[in-house]
Amino acid sequence: MNGIMIAVIVIAAVGLVGGIVLVIASRILAVKEDRRVGEITEALPGANCGSCGFAGCAAYAKAIVGGEAVNRCVPGGADTAAKIAEIMGTDAGDTEPYKAFVACRGNLDNTSQRFEYNGIPTCSACNSVYNGNRSCPFGCLGFGDCVRVCKFDAIRIENGVAVIDKDKCTGCGSCKDVCPKKIIYLYPPLREPRPTVMCANHEKGVDTRKQCKAGCIACGRCVRECEQKAITLHYNVARIDYTLCNGCGKCVQNCPVKCIEFMKDV
Repeated sequence: MNGIMIAVIVIAAVGLVGGIVLVIASRILAVKEDRRVGEITEALPGANCGSCGFAGCAAYAKAIVGGEAVNRCVPGGADTAAKIAEIMGTDAGDTEPYKAFVACRGNLDNTSQRFEYNGIPTCSACNSVYNGNRSCPFGCLGFGDCVRVCKFDAIRIENGVAVIDKDKCTGCGSCKDVCPKKIIYLYPPLREPRPTVMCANHEKGVDTRKQCKAGCIACGRCVRECEQKAITLHYNVARIDYTLCNGCGKCVQNCPVKCIEFMKDV
């Protein structure tokens, strides 16, 4: 038997022994995954939206079984919470189905373009050029970054402004995170109509008026009309303290530019 054949046999023997050792080690050292992880992953919506604070549904399922998290799946809502509670043998507790809304009425009828933008058709790219091409530097740019990131088909661009379909919105917050203007907010369920300021412009009134026909001009009329003292002007924009607001609607009725609207879910 020549040297080459001996070398081949030795290598083959070493590989065989190594393979056997690896198989044995994998069985001895294997970390068995709790079956509940798979069951919970199946019970979750599968959107991998990250609203729970974890990388995805599988990571969130492991965190639940490991006792690190509970009731953070906003898209899944109460039904998913109940399924997880059944798997874990615990009480479901409460999961508030938050909704998103866009604080802007600066559509194509109320605003204009400061310049023609021919770059990458995204809000983030447009916003990097002089705060965007719209006349209001604080308003929706309308390129649909929020539309593309929404896994529930709950957002559309209507007349140049993002609009949320509240029936489809799960409150995952993906749109809020991706908006470069930071004008998308999440709010808890509204059992009663609630006055909401649909503007985020911080310019002085005279400048806001030039930029958007429906922008808050910080006139203070809503502040004076509110008997509950629930409204203040913050950086030239009306802001409502909902711990004081009784929903009377005087601010809605008296706003000269109609940038305060009633918002409700049920």
